[in-house]
Amino acid sequence: MTKSQLIETISDRVPHVPRRAVESIVNAVWDTMVDALRAGQRIEIRGFGSFSVKRRRAREARNPKTGQKVAVPDRRSLSFTVGKELRDRLNPNGLQPSRERPETEAQEAPAPAAAPANANADADAVMGDAPQTARAMAAAPSNRW
Repeated sequence: MTKSQLIETISDRVPHVPRRAVESIVNAVWDTMVDALRAGQRIEIRGFGSFSVKRRRAREARNPKTGQKVAVPDRRSLSFTVGKELRDRLNPNGLQPSRERPETEAQEAPAPAAAPANANADADAVMGDAPQTARAMAAAPSNRW
């Protein structure tokens, strides 16, 4: 959503407020937030999230094309942390995308194939002295990518 789309949406929801007034309100909120972040303050909107400024220290980097070292000055970057209410509204079933697999991925994953009955005998013959290790390796599912 762009700033003009936000102004349009607010204008549609509050028809008794002129569009120019909505635009000036949105601009005033925007300018106030920018001024607070420039001053190093943290902005917290309950249920939505919080904005904060993080400092990145000066460092020495490398130009990937030439390999030459380049000095990168310290700078500030914006950090946003989503609020609990917004996160819950985005994930109504309580799923946390970084920790749980989606249903389709869990259903598509093939089950480990059972080892054939004679796999242990073949592995013992090849391995010689270590039949238990060979059996364990033959029965274990492959963890290859």
